[in-house]
Amino acid sequence: MNDMTVVQKDKLMADLRVVIADAEELLRLGAEQTGASATEWRARVETRLAHAKDRLADLQDAAVAKAKAAGHAADDYVHDHPWKAIGAAAGVGLIVGLLIGRR
Repeated sequence: MNDMTVVQKDKLMADLRVVIADAEELLRLGAEQTGASATEWRARVETRLAHAKDRLADLQDAAVAKAKAAGHAADDYVHDHPWKAIGAAAGVGLIVGLLIGRR
């Protein structure tokens, strides 16, 4: 994971914590206040929730794009070097078989 993804993940987690804290405070206000302050809190929570959802969607899109790129790179490598890929798979299978056989 690169530094940008880590920063995005940390920012998203911080945003979600704020949304959760605001939701908890809104629940505490609950039935006690139905006036302007409750309406203000609802609007604030809805705005932050929408922002957090957008950030989550962006992070998910980036993860999907990276996974697709890695898949394409692996596919290209296997097509360019089929015998190396077969040898690597056989080696991994042998190691796994030995480990399972030791049980």
